[in-house]
Amino acid sequence: MIKLSEISRTFQVGDEPVHALVDINEEIRQGEHVAIMGPSGSGKSTLLNILGCLDKPSTGSYHLDDREVAELDEAALTMVRRHQIGFVFQFFHLVHRLSAAENVELPMIFAGQPRAERRGRVAKALDAVGLSHRADHLPDQLSGGERQRVALARATVMEPEILLADEPTGNLDSASGRVVLDLLDRMNDEGLTLIVVTHDPKVAHRADRILVLVDGRIERRVAGDQISEILAMLADEDET
Repeated sequence: MIKLSEISRTFQVGDEPVHALVDINEEIRQGEHVAIMGPSGSGKSTLLNILGCLDKPSTGSYHLDDREVAELDEAALTMVRRHQIGFVFQFFHLVHRLSAAENVELPMIFAGQPRAERRGRVAKALDAVGLSHRADHLPDQLSGGERQRVALARATVMEPEILLADEPTGNLDSASGRVVLDLLDRMNDEGLTLIVVTHDPKVAHRADRILVLVDGRIERRVAGDQISEILAMLADEDET
């Protein structure tokens, strides 16, 4: 499904180039659950933005379902982001003047879906995250965990193949975080490809495998149940 070959991303900061990603080579199969970890500034979010077609690599190739992403025009990229990839962020990014149902409906409005179809799919998406009874509530009337579940419903209402999550439990208490993680696990079990950026070992532990980024490079790949190896490595990195 995803194939990255020699991906690098360089930003110019003043007169100095900053190498956010360096020679990334990776394949992610359909239905995998992959966690991305690493110290702050290691390139995790840059990699996620490239995977989500929100940014382009400086060099290298990104194939998504055997299509070279660099060859897609902006209209085609919009269709990929709209129909194939869902996004969940740490800070929810809900529209505060819209109800939970209206927030979930937004991607379908942008996609030109008929109103009758939108209503049915919104109801299904909210039911999937256990929030049918909160459909008419505004974000300010919801807890943090409920807001993230609304964001998750919005990210999946278009039935994407891939879900990218950037610190999805970073703003949640432990109980709410477990609810969100259980929902993500269930969606992954149903076939959704899940890629999660996280600092939290409890989140990474649930993944099939973990990629560890250090200074823009993949330093290690391990199974999710080997999280102790990653924690030791990151502790050593923080000390240096």
